[in-house]
Amino acid sequence: MVLHLLKLVQWTRSKNLTVQNIQTGEHDENSTTFRFYLISYSHFLSHLRLQLVCDTYGMADTLVNLTAYTEPEVFDLLKGEWNELLERSASNRIFSTWEWEHLWWQAYCPGQLWVITCRDDNGRLLGIAPWFIENRPHKTEPRRINIVRSIGCVDVTDYLDIIVDRDHIDVVVDALAAYVDQQCARYDVIDLCNIPETSLTRDKFVTALQARGYQVTVKQQEVCPRIDLPDDFETYLDSLDKKDRHELRRKLRRAEGEANAVSWYIVGSEHDLHREFESFLTLMAASSPEKAEFLQDPRNAMFFKNIVYEAFNKGWLQLNFLTVGGQPAAAYLNFDYAGQIMVYNSGLIPQTFGHLSPGIVLLCHNIRHAIENGRTIFDFLRGNERYKYRMGGKDLPVYMMIAEK
Repeated sequence: MVLHLLKLVQWTRSKNLTVQNIQTGEHDENSTTFRFYLISYSHFLSHLRLQLVCDTYGMADTLVNLTAYTEPEVFDLLKGEWNELLERSASNRIFSTWEWEHLWWQAYCPGQLWVITCRDDNGRLLGIAPWFIENRPHKTEPRRINIVRSIGCVDVTDYLDIIVDRDHIDVVVDALAAYVDQQCARYDVIDLCNIPETSLTRDKFVTALQARGYQVTVKQQEVCPRIDLPDDFETYLDSLDKKDRHELRRKLRRAEGEANAVSWYIVGSEHDLHREFESFLTLMAASSPEKAEFLQDPRNAMFFKNIVYEAFNKGWLQLNFLTVGGQPAAAYLNFDYAGQIMVYNSGLIPQTFGHLSPGIVLLCHNIRHAIENGRTIFDFLRGNERYKYRMGGKDLPVYMMIAEK
């Protein structure tokens, strides 16, 4: 449908036509063709209430067409193309999937969508800027401002970026910056979060905005410690600091010698996901007051449940438990996506099983399993908790970008 809409725009521009021309009877020789396109999509347009961008951008012999969407129906429109583009991009992380961003918007919906797509003249999707505009009070002045943010920003998502076909990066990023500049009356500031160090947003998009007169500030927001996994578990252990390696081996031996059998498992199709997820939530709430409070927010609870079930159906969920004498003692909710394991959340009951260090023991099993199954990265995600470094994590900085004109 978008291809036909773009053809409509291109055709009318080539004929120097407007809707008013047709309504007043001018350019009768073109009326039939124009009405064919217009009537075919009038219901679609009224339902979607999209904003159609008629300008074409590009460099050299590559031209692209940009369209901005402000209604949630855009997720239905792009469902069949979103993840396919993501796999062709340098931003292929679970947090940028159609499933993640769609479910996040359903749960939180904190403003008006501003999802910008970029297509070539054949209608092929080359880029998505998955944003929204939030209206909120100014921090120091008695007025409200409009802020462009990334869908998913900030607390429950760890990496965010624009999604661009890796073979068309320069033209798409430049076109996006040109369009954002053209539409600057819509917003007061661009404030994008959770930007990975290798991000296009941090690199080329910043440069493109600066070339158009924007004042851009990029600063480190947090870190994501992660492990570049070797080919075998013994090599991983040898990579640890001597003291940390000795401590880890000691904890594993203690768990193996426990009178009550200590075992672990990953939730699979043979398990009852609902029951296992409820068990995880119990452990998560018991592990800290902050996590218990997080789960009390109905928006958080809705998103958390929906993404877990969706990830399970997609084969991306790695929910796993350590049991002591058959009783759950610790759990990790990981995502297994694009060859990487991401540790999204955890739970344990320290008062009962703290002497066995169940969280560390289970984490060790997770790392061994990732290595044995050919995963390349074990990502602890945002936060600089000490245990992440003792397990071999190395910081990957995450940034925020603020741009004003």
